[in-house]
Amino acid sequence: MSQLAENQAISIRPFTPDDVVAAQVLSRAVKWRHRVEDWRFVARVGDGFVAEDATGIIGTALCWKYGRGAGSVGMVIVSPERQRQGIGRKLIEKVLDELGGRTALLHATPSGEQICRSLGFSAVGTVRQHQGATFHPPLISLPPGERLRPLGGNDVTHIINLASRASGLDRNAVMPALLRESSGIALDREGEPIGFALFRRFGDGYVIGPVIAPASTDLSRAKALISHWLSLNAGMFVRIDIPGDTGLSGWLDDLGLPLVDAVVKMSRNGPLLLDPNVTEFAIGNQALCL
Repeated sequence: MSQLAENQAISIRPFTPDDVVAAQVLSRAVKWRHRVEDWRFVARVGDGFVAEDATGIIGTALCWKYGRGAGSVGMVIVSPERQRQGIGRKLIEKVLDELGGRTALLHATPSGEQICRSLGFSAVGTVRQHQGATFHPPLISLPPGERLRPLGGNDVTHIINLASRASGLDRNAVMPALLRESSGIALDREGEPIGFALFRRFGDGYVIGPVIAPASTDLSRAKALISHWLSLNAGMFVRIDIPGDTGLSGWLDDLGLPLVDAVVKMSRNGPLLLDPNVTEFAIGNQALCL
Protein backbone atom coordinates (compact mmCIF):
# COMPACT_ATOMS: atom_id res chain seq x y z
CA MET A 1 0.00 0.00 0.00
CA SER A 2 1.32 3.48 -0.82
CA GLN A 3 1.90 6.10 1.87
CA LEU A 4 -0.97 8.16 0.45
CA ALA A 5 -3.35 5.23 0.66
CA GLU A 6 -2.21 4.48 4.21
CA ASN A 7 -2.89 8.07 5.26
CA GLN A 8 -6.34 8.02 3.65
CA ALA A 9 -7.19 4.95 5.73
CA ILE A 10 -6.47 6.81 8.99
CA SER A 11 -9.13 8.50 11.10
CA ILE A 12 -8.55 10.79 14.08
CA ARG A 13 -11.03 11.08 16.94
CA PRO A 14 -11.08 12.21 20.60
CA PHE A 15 -9.33 10.05 23.19
CA THR A 16 -11.75 8.28 25.56
CA PRO A 17 -11.23 6.27 28.78
CA ASP A 18 -11.88 3.11 26.75
CA ASP A 19 -8.66 3.80 24.81
CA VAL A 20 -6.34 3.53 27.81
CA VAL A 21 -5.45 -0.15 27.49
CA ALA A 22 -4.70 0.08 23.75
CA ALA A 23 -2.70 3.27 24.35
CA GLN A 24 -0.59 1.52 26.98
CA VAL A 25 0.15 -1.31 24.55
CA LEU A 26 1.19 1.31 21.99
CA SER A 27 3.51 3.00 24.47
CA ARG A 28 5.17 -0.33 25.28
CA ALA A 29 5.81 -0.79 21.57
CA VAL A 30 8.03 2.32 21.63
CA LYS A 31 9.65 1.18 24.92
CA TRP A 32 7.93 3.62 27.25
CA ARG A 33 7.45 2.25 30.78
CA HIS A 34 3.95 3.62 31.47
CA ARG A 35 1.51 1.33 33.26
CA VAL A 36 -2.21 1.30 32.52
CA GLU A 37 -2.62 3.24 35.78
CA ASP A 38 -0.20 5.92 34.56
CA TRP A 39 -2.21 6.30 31.36
CA ARG A 40 -5.46 6.54 33.31
CA PHE A 41 -4.05 9.39 35.37
CA VAL A 42 -2.82 11.51 32.45
CA ALA A 43 -6.00 10.88 30.46
CA ARG A 44 -8.25 11.74 33.42
CA VAL A 45 -6.73 15.19 33.88
CA GLY A 46 -6.35 16.03 30.17
CA ASP A 47 -7.82 15.80 26.69
CA GLY A 48 -6.49 14.21 23.54
CA PHE A 49 -6.89 12.35 20.28
CA VAL A 50 -6.14 8.95 18.80
CA ALA A 51 -5.32 7.96 15.23
CA GLU A 52 -6.84 4.70 14.03
CA ASP A 53 -6.64 2.46 10.99
CA ALA A 54 -8.16 -0.95 10.29
CA THR A 55 -5.83 -2.56 12.87
CA GLY A 56 -6.86 -0.25 15.73
CA ILE A 57 -5.14 2.64 17.50
CA ILE A 58 -1.84 3.59 15.85
CA GLY A 59 -1.21 7.00 17.42
CA THR A 60 -2.00 9.18 20.44
CA ALA A 61 -1.50 12.79 21.55
CA LEU A 62 -2.81 14.41 24.75
CA CYS A 63 -2.87 17.93 26.15
CA TRP A 64 -3.48 19.60 29.49
CA LYS A 65 -4.82 23.09 30.14
CA TYR A 66 -3.39 25.30 32.89
CA GLY A 67 -5.84 28.11 33.34
CA ARG A 68 -6.58 30.38 30.39
CA GLY A 69 -2.99 31.11 29.45
CA ALA A 70 -0.97 27.90 29.16
CA GLY A 71 -1.00 24.19 28.48
CA SER A 72 1.22 21.25 27.67
CA VAL A 73 1.37 18.58 24.98
CA GLY A 74 2.49 15.01 25.57
CA MET A 75 1.99 11.28 25.13
CA VAL A 76 2.61 11.79 21.41
CA ILE A 77 3.17 8.24 20.15
CA VAL A 78 2.92 6.63 16.72
CA SER A 79 3.18 2.90 16.13
CA PRO A 80 6.69 1.97 14.89
CA GLU A 81 5.11 0.50 11.74
CA ARG A 82 3.34 3.77 10.88
CA GLN A 83 5.98 6.37 11.69
CA ARG A 84 7.24 8.93 9.14
CA GLN A 85 3.80 9.18 7.52
CA GLY A 86 2.74 12.53 9.03
CA ILE A 87 0.51 10.94 11.70
CA GLY A 88 2.35 12.48 14.64
CA ARG A 89 2.20 15.93 13.10
CA LYS A 90 -1.56 15.65 12.52
CA LEU A 91 -2.10 14.59 16.14
CA ILE A 92 -0.01 17.46 17.49
CA GLU A 93 -1.94 19.90 15.30
CA LYS A 94 -5.21 18.58 16.78
CA VAL A 95 -4.10 19.11 20.38
CA LEU A 96 -2.71 22.56 19.54
CA ASP A 97 -6.13 23.45 18.16
CA GLU A 98 -7.58 22.23 21.46
CA LEU A 99 -5.21 24.49 23.40
CA GLY A 100 -6.05 27.50 21.24
CA GLY A 101 -3.79 30.49 21.73
CA ARG A 102 -2.30 29.29 25.02
CA THR A 103 1.43 29.17 25.55
CA ALA A 104 2.14 25.48 24.92
CA LEU A 105 4.99 23.45 26.39
CA LEU A 106 6.28 20.01 25.49
CA HIS A 107 9.33 17.81 25.91
CA ALA A 108 10.59 16.70 22.52
CA THR A 109 12.56 13.56 21.75
CA PRO A 110 15.33 13.89 19.15
CA SER A 111 13.06 12.32 16.52
CA GLY A 112 10.23 14.77 17.23
CA GLU A 113 12.16 18.01 17.72
CA GLN A 114 12.16 19.04 14.05
CA ILE A 115 8.40 18.51 13.70
CA CYS A 116 7.84 20.65 16.78
CA ARG A 117 10.05 23.44 15.41
CA SER A 118 8.05 23.41 12.17
CA LEU A 119 4.88 23.91 14.25
CA GLY A 120 6.23 27.04 15.95
CA PHE A 121 7.96 25.60 19.02
CA SER A 122 11.41 26.75 20.09
CA ALA A 123 13.84 25.28 22.61
CA VAL A 124 13.79 26.82 26.08
CA GLY A 125 15.75 24.23 28.07
CA THR A 126 16.43 20.55 28.61
CA VAL A 127 15.29 17.83 30.99
CA ARG A 128 17.72 15.14 32.14
CA GLN A 129 16.37 11.74 33.23
CA HIS A 130 18.26 9.94 36.00
CA GLN A 131 17.30 6.55 37.36
CA GLY A 132 18.61 3.55 39.23
CA ALA A 133 18.07 1.12 42.08
CA THR A 134 21.46 1.17 43.85
CA PHE A 135 21.98 4.54 45.45
CA HIS A 136 23.57 5.92 48.60
CA PRO A 137 21.82 9.12 49.70
CA PRO A 138 23.71 11.27 52.20
CA LEU A 139 22.25 13.06 55.19
CA ILE A 140 21.76 16.70 54.16
CA SER A 141 21.68 19.52 56.72
CA LEU A 142 19.06 22.22 56.31
CA PRO A 143 19.38 25.91 57.21
CA PRO A 144 18.49 26.76 60.85
CA GLY A 145 14.74 26.91 61.47
CA GLU A 146 13.83 24.61 58.56
CA ARG A 147 12.79 20.97 58.68
CA LEU A 148 11.19 18.23 56.62
CA ARG A 149 7.77 16.92 57.59
CA PRO A 150 4.92 14.98 55.94
CA LEU A 151 2.43 16.98 53.90
CA GLY A 152 -0.92 17.56 55.55
CA GLY A 153 -4.36 18.48 54.31
CA ASN A 154 -3.84 22.13 55.26
CA ASP A 155 -0.81 22.32 52.96
CA VAL A 156 -2.63 21.84 49.65
CA THR A 157 -3.17 25.54 48.93
CA HIS A 158 0.49 26.28 49.68
CA ILE A 159 1.68 23.40 47.48
CA ILE A 160 -0.44 24.54 44.53
CA ASN A 161 0.88 28.08 44.96
CA LEU A 162 4.52 26.95 45.08
CA ALA A 163 4.11 24.66 42.06
CA SER A 164 2.40 27.41 40.05
CA ARG A 165 5.00 30.06 40.87
CA ALA A 166 7.96 27.79 40.11
CA SER A 167 6.58 26.54 36.77
CA GLY A 168 4.67 29.57 35.52
CA LEU A 169 1.67 27.27 35.04
CA ASP A 170 -1.66 27.43 36.88
CA ARG A 171 -1.61 24.17 38.86
CA ASN A 172 -5.01 24.54 40.54
CA ALA A 173 -6.67 21.82 38.46
CA VAL A 174 -3.85 19.25 38.27
CA MET A 175 -2.02 19.36 41.61
CA PRO A 176 -4.92 18.04 43.75
CA ALA A 177 -5.19 15.01 41.45
CA LEU A 178 -1.42 14.45 41.61
CA LEU A 179 -1.39 14.77 45.39
CA ARG A 180 -4.00 12.01 45.64
CA GLU A 181 -1.63 9.73 43.70
CA SER A 182 1.47 10.62 45.73
CA SER A 183 3.16 10.68 49.10
CA GLY A 184 4.58 14.08 49.97
CA ILE A 185 7.15 15.78 52.15
CA ALA A 186 7.20 19.49 52.95
CA LEU A 187 10.16 21.76 53.55
CA ASP A 188 8.82 23.69 56.52
CA ARG A 189 9.77 27.06 58.00
CA GLU A 190 7.78 28.23 61.03
CA GLY A 191 4.86 25.96 60.18
CA GLU A 192 4.53 26.97 56.53
CA PRO A 193 5.73 24.96 53.50
CA ILE A 194 8.40 26.76 51.50
CA GLY A 195 9.10 23.70 49.33
CA PHE A 196 8.03 20.12 48.79
CA ALA A 197 8.78 16.83 47.03
CA LEU A 198 6.32 14.15 45.90
CA PHE A 199 6.91 10.42 45.47
CA ARG A 200 4.65 7.98 43.62
CA ARG A 201 4.44 4.77 41.63
CA PHE A 202 5.29 5.09 37.95
CA GLY A 203 6.22 2.60 35.28
CA ASP A 204 8.43 -0.19 36.61
CA GLY A 205 9.20 1.64 39.84
CA TYR A 206 8.78 5.05 41.42
CA VAL A 207 9.33 8.69 40.51
CA ILE A 208 10.44 11.64 42.65
CA GLY A 209 8.85 14.93 41.62
CA PRO A 210 7.89 17.65 41.48
CA VAL A 211 10.62 18.96 43.76
CA ILE A 212 10.19 22.66 44.57
CA ALA A 213 12.40 24.73 46.87
CA PRO A 214 13.46 28.35 47.37
CA ALA A 215 15.78 29.63 44.66
CA SER A 216 19.38 29.58 45.84
CA THR A 217 22.87 28.79 44.66
CA ASP A 218 22.98 26.49 47.72
CA LEU A 219 21.34 23.24 46.59
CA SER A 220 21.05 21.77 50.10
CA ARG A 221 17.27 22.13 50.31
CA ALA A 222 16.62 20.36 47.00
CA LYS A 223 19.15 17.67 47.89
CA ALA A 224 17.53 17.14 51.30
CA LEU A 225 14.09 16.71 49.74
CA ILE A 226 15.40 14.20 47.20
CA SER A 227 17.58 12.33 49.72
CA HIS A 228 14.58 11.89 52.01
CA TRP A 229 12.76 9.74 49.44
CA LEU A 230 15.89 7.87 48.39
CA SER A 231 16.75 6.96 51.98
CA LEU A 232 13.26 5.49 52.51
CA ASN A 233 13.36 3.44 49.30
CA ALA A 234 16.79 1.81 49.13
CA GLY A 235 16.88 -0.93 46.51
CA MET A 236 13.78 0.31 44.70
CA PHE A 237 13.90 1.44 41.06
CA VAL A 238 13.61 5.25 41.22
CA ARG A 239 13.47 7.85 38.46
CA ILE A 240 13.92 11.61 38.71
CA ASP A 241 13.68 14.13 35.84
CA ILE A 242 15.54 17.39 36.44
CA PRO A 243 15.79 20.60 34.41
CA GLY A 244 19.22 20.69 32.83
CA ASP A 245 20.21 23.93 34.56
CA THR A 246 19.57 22.82 38.17
CA GLY A 247 23.14 21.72 38.85
CA LEU A 248 21.97 18.40 40.33
CA SER A 249 22.97 16.04 37.53
CA GLY A 250 26.51 15.31 38.71
CA TRP A 251 25.31 14.82 42.30
CA LEU A 252 22.69 12.29 41.18
CA ASP A 253 25.31 10.43 39.13
CA ASP A 254 27.53 10.20 42.20
CA LEU A 255 24.63 8.87 44.31
CA GLY A 256 24.06 5.96 41.90
CA LEU A 257 21.30 7.47 39.77
CA PRO A 258 23.01 7.76 36.37
CA LEU A 259 21.82 9.94 33.50
CA VAL A 260 19.96 7.72 31.01
CA ASP A 261 18.21 10.17 28.68
CA ALA A 262 17.68 13.86 27.90
CA VAL A 263 14.95 15.71 26.03
CA VAL A 264 14.49 19.28 24.84
CA LYS A 265 11.92 21.47 26.57
CA MET A 266 10.11 23.55 23.95
CA SER A 267 7.62 26.43 24.05
CA ARG A 268 5.13 27.94 21.60
CA ASN A 269 3.24 31.27 21.79
CA GLY A 270 5.52 33.10 24.16
CA PRO A 271 7.38 32.63 27.46
CA LEU A 272 5.89 31.88 30.86
CA LEU A 273 6.18 34.21 33.84
CA LEU A 274 8.26 32.45 36.52
CA ASP A 275 8.74 33.55 40.11
CA PRO A 276 12.51 34.02 40.57
CA ASN A 277 12.22 33.27 44.30
CA VAL A 278 11.26 29.61 43.91
CA THR A 279 12.76 26.88 41.69
CA GLU A 280 11.47 23.65 40.16
CA PHE A 281 14.37 21.23 40.78
CA ALA A 282 12.55 18.17 39.38
CA ILE A 283 9.35 17.53 37.47
CA GLY A 284 6.99 14.68 38.19
CA ASN A 285 5.72 13.99 34.68
CA GLN A 286 7.30 14.99 31.37
CA ALA A 287 4.02 14.93 29.44
CA LEU A 288 2.24 17.27 31.85
CA CYS A 289 5.38 19.46 32.25
CA LEU A 290 4.56 18.95 35.94
